[in-house]
Amino acid sequence: MTTFATFNPPQRLLMGPGPINADPRVLRAMSAQLIGQFDPAMTQAMNDTMALYRSVFATENEATFLIDGTARAGIEAALVSLIEPGDTVLIPVFGRFGHLLREIAERCDANVETCEVPWGRVVDPAMIEEAILRTRPKLLATVQGDTSTTMCQPLAEVGRLCREHDVLLYADVTASLGGNTFQADAWHIDAVTAGLQKCLAGPSGSSPVTFSPRAVEVITRRKSIEAGLRADGETAAATRIRSNYFDVAMLLDYWGERRLNHHTEATSMLYAARECARIIVEDGLAETVERHRLHGEAMLAGVRGLGLVVFGDVTHKMNNVVGVEIPTGVDGDRARGQLLDQFGIEIGTSFGPLHGKIWRIGTMGYNARTDAVLTTLAALEQVLRRNGHLTPHGGGIDAALEVYGSTAS
Repeated sequence: MTTFATFNPPQRLLMGPGPINADPRVLRAMSAQLIGQFDPAMTQAMNDTMALYRSVFATENEATFLIDGTARAGIEAALVSLIEPGDTVLIPVFGRFGHLLREIAERCDANVETCEVPWGRVVDPAMIEEAILRTRPKLLATVQGDTSTTMCQPLAEVGRLCREHDVLLYADVTASLGGNTFQADAWHIDAVTAGLQKCLAGPSGSSPVTFSPRAVEVITRRKSIEAGLRADGETAAATRIRSNYFDVAMLLDYWGERRLNHHTEATSMLYAARECARIIVEDGLAETVERHRLHGEAMLAGVRGLGLVVFGDVTHKMNNVVGVEIPTGVDGDRARGQLLDQFGIEIGTSFGPLHGKIWRIGTMGYNARTDAVLTTLAALEQVLRRNGHLTPHGGGIDAALEVYGSTAS
């Protein structure tokens, strides 16, 4: 009979575009004992989590809660609940995850329009406004930070345009929240979804979300309570949301005062999500973003100090990840494998037109630390040398330390 030993994952320093090493405080929170989903303590934990994420999203939205599933579960819940068949949806595409939004919107039977730019750039607001006027969408769906290209799409002006033209605005902030400035209310963003596994310093498996009153109004028009749970006089909506599990209208009652049964809460992930947000609120949201900016700036200087070329429009790069062009003559996958096998450090490649052309190196969440940045740069220098690419000796470390030295108190 086949026997299986306890799984002990190898020690890794995850310096790619995510996931990252979870904060030990989050891991400890996840190890707490389970309680019943209608226990008053569980209700309080859910209320705490909603309040904490209002601070993280910079919103007053009452409809702020968790979708039980990875970040993509949050994306799908938002889009399937906002989009009805035949709706026009406009999607600015500047990387892989804009294409993902298009894929999901098409599966919702939307009429999808896009405005696209080459990977490595962001979409100019003037281009977005032209597309809004041309297509008259119900919803504009975009990504703030697309890790496939490392670009961060400015959203304040997009929010103003959407409000001016009465368009709902959805943003996927999975890769950017906590590491880059984001203000849901000030930027007029109606629906936002995220994930824990990047700047929030947790594991994948829970998706924090928030919906504006405008979005809630659209969603609740399609509200349909399950048979067996309906009160007298309640009926199913004529055009129900096509997913049961990702039905935000039902989830609003699950997280709201009615606590209407929907699914069994992912208790350990709730503990993790609560702790991720608690740490950010305790440290300060602005301070957390600044920490990501500092370590991202040090990594950017470090890879340049190694003589590497940075990919894309650096003025619109996310704080928490940098794209580096793989030097000519270096086998990118082989070098990444050596970093992993010999140093226990993981960095990423990319997708589609950038596969095999760039590496993506992250400084996010718990790994946005000086020692993690310096260790990665030292190891990368050795790997580059062993692959025939001579770099300035200690150039990466020296450049990063100069950034840290210039900000030392």
